[in-house]
Amino acid sequence: MKPAFFRSVWAIIKKDIRVWLSNRRNIAATVVPPIAFLLIQALGAVAVGRSPVALVTLDAGAKGQQMQHIFHAADVFRITDATPAQAANLYKNIQVIAVITIPADFTQRIQAHDPAPIEVHVNNLNLDFTNDIRRSVPDAITQFYQAQGTTSPIKVTIQEQDLRTRDVQLFQYAVLPTIILLLTLSGLVTASIATAREWETYTIKEMLLSPLSRTTIIVGKVLAGFVTTFLLGVLVLLIGAALDWTRPVGIYWLTSLLILAVLVLFSTGLGVALGAALHKSQPVIAISINITIYLFFLAGGIGVLAFEPLWLQNIAAFIPLTYGIHALEQAIFYSSSDLFGHDILILGLCALAALGLGVLSMRRGIAK
Repeated sequence: MKPAFFRSVWAIIKKDIRVWLSNRRNIAATVVPPIAFLLIQALGAVAVGRSPVALVTLDAGAKGQQMQHIFHAADVFRITDATPAQAANLYKNIQVIAVITIPADFTQRIQAHDPAPIEVHVNNLNLDFTNDIRRSVPDAITQFYQAQGTTSPIKVTIQEQDLRTRDVQLFQYAVLPTIILLLTLSGLVTASIATAREWETYTIKEMLLSPLSRTTIIVGKVLAGFVTTFLLGVLVLLIGAALDWTRPVGIYWLTSLLILAVLVLFSTGLGVALGAALHKSQPVIAISINITIYLFFLAGGIGVLAFEPLWLQNIAAFIPLTYGIHALEQAIFYSSSDLFGHDILILGLCALAALGLGVLSMRRGIAK
């Protein structure tokens, strides 16, 4: 290709990026929905991740203190150590979901091999919180008896074998689908608005009257959306790595960037097609947001798809974002290439189809 072609394409890219950066509405439409989803996910993770409880330790003996330590180390509670009066007040004001009391004679009962009940008061205002307490307290007691070793009247052996080498927090798990949401929305909004504005401001006529070929115009519009959105994706990935939310290891940095690039091509192609079809920036923003949110939810973006209802899993199999989310999770969280070829093939075919649709829509729009 001639150098003039690349200079012309680069000029279109720079113009579109400059227009995008100067338009706060475009930036808000791109960034606000993912940030809102991330905030909701963060609040949800804080709310359900670790249940707030008041722990009353009336036993100053060795076993009572050991039991207290095990509750603190369980990492399933947000514990407030309290006196009986303080615990009752916290419970009454719904500042804790439960009050756990280690009785004053706990050590004495354990040493005498007598029953040593731990008293638990649970506010069953929410079944999710209630079940967390029902599962977690017996688990902590089991750990206590295991720690007694051969002196324990109850023989308990706990052995954990993790399927994966890394533990992923609930909020971290929600970050990757939100990044996918951000890039899909950014590609759609950026490319659709940049394309629609050419007709809205009649600059498309100036471009057609210039020496630029139609191929140059189309390639420039596609690459402008791609460059803007891909750089945004790289920035978000780096921020996530700095915060230890999303940190690929070694070669998986490259696979993560490849997944982002293919996903961005998909969303950019759809954006160009949408902008060239509608020719108006206002409706393309609304339609882009709606398309992205529907794709996000249908891909199981707010949960673990494998545990979702079967009907949603069946629908998700036809949503390109499903394969982007899975591939990124494997690469970033688990340093795995499991089904990578399958995911990238489907995502790549969808990207080619979207780009083809964008090129076709641009050609038809230019021909009118």
